[in-house]
Amino acid sequence: MLQQVQSQHFQALLSKTGTLRLPDGSELPIHIDSLEETPRSRMPKSERMPFSVEFNSLNPTEFVDGLCALALPELGQVQAIFVSRVPAMGRDPGVGYFYIAFN
Repeated sequence: MLQQVQSQHFQALLSKTGTLRLPDGSELPIHIDSLEETPRSRMPKSERMPFSVEFNSLNPTEFVDGLCALALPELGQVQAIFVSRVPAMGRDPGVGYFYIAFN
């Protein structure tokens, strides 16, 4: 299912809220902040344009990284998405900031 995920699936979620299902089964409300396509990272013969998604939690969280699930338009609940936490770097330290890369 991960191979089917394209940047346009996240396009509809930009600036909206959603729910990230964490590895322990708990749910974390999130806000999708940005989407960036990275054409220079494209692998030869790969059909998918590489892209990344950045989002933040709406609540404080101790979650750092792991395989999560997220509902995407047209695909439904997508499992095994690796989510990484990134430093707040001057932003609100009361929430978590996260990154997903699709190559």
